[in-house]
Amino acid sequence: QVQLVESGGGLVQAGGSLRLSCAASGRTVSWYAMGWFRQVPGKEREFVAATTWSGGNTAYATSVKGRFTISSDNAKNTVYLQMNTLKPEDTAVYYCAAGRRSIVTAQSDDDYWGQGTQVSVSS
Repeated sequence: QVQLVESGGGLVQAGGSLRLSCAASGRTVSWYAMGWFRQVPGKEREFVAATTWSGGNTAYATSVKGRFTISSDNAKNTVYLQMNTLKPEDTAVYYCAAGRRSIVTAQSDDDYWGQGTQVSVSS
């Protein structure tokens, strides 16, 4: 079992920054790769960024590459998503996911999910 708790969402103006955190707990956290996804009402949940606890493997959606940075702090069992140069189209609920595979760039039924945190970007 893995528990995930996201935080750090909020309202920001276009061009601003936010840092999301995902605190993971559970005895087997280290077995899982981590990812961030986002969802807007009426649309499918989409991949944003992914990493491993070693930090040796990362991936980004094309829409956020160069603006968002994913990182992990093994000592705190926390994954971060630094979001810079935010755009109104980044507005969504952001979810943290943990999956038992090399990298989490797509959803799986076996994944663990957090409750989500709202990010709103005003123009």
